[in-house]
Amino acid sequence: MGIAERLAAALPDRRDSTRVTHPLSRILQARILAIACGYADANDLDALRADPAFKLACGLLPDSGADLASQPTVSRLENLPGLRDLIRLGRVMVDLYCDSYAAPPEAVVLDIDDTVDVVHGHQQLSLFNASFDERCFLPIHVYDTATGRPVAMILRPGKTPSGREVRGHVRRLIRAIRRYWPATRITLRGDGHYGRPEVMA
Repeated sequence: MGIAERLAAALPDRRDSTRVTHPLSRILQARILAIACGYADANDLDALRADPAFKLACGLLPDSGADLASQPTVSRLENLPGLRDLIRLGRVMVDLYCDSYAAPPEAVVLDIDDTVDVVHGHQQLSLFNASFDERCFLPIHVYDTATGRPVAMILRPGKTPSGREVRGHVRRLIRAIRRYWPATRITLRGDGHYGRPEVMA
């Protein structure tokens, strides 16, 4: 699907091209694969960067190819995006979802919910949430119910979203989908705080 390449294309690469060893797409691909394998921290890549399986998965020769990016390089990438860049990355995910259909569907049902993401420390945006009795983020996830495909993920503070906040996220999501599917019937399914007056209006 070229996920890493499409995400990398949405990020400005301000590095000196004559000194670049690791393209953004390869750094992203290694980071995505590490997270998928349970290695949540960028510093895990210091050990994984020479792992033959990771190198092969990222398009490098397992034994003779160059190593993947180191933890400092990955950390610099993670601190690169600004707010506009993050919005563009979110749109890429919606584009990937819409492109996963060969033709516009007649109707889709999208599940929206927030999911606790417990933190260990005082990371920016993490808050104490009494419902979960933890310091956490409370990201919003949207999935297509028929296929299980991810549609959107929004990292946000560890508090229940307000109706105004949800309205903004839903409005942007539906507008992005409508660019691809102007006639598709979209049903959004969520629990109580996704049915607040601001959202319903």
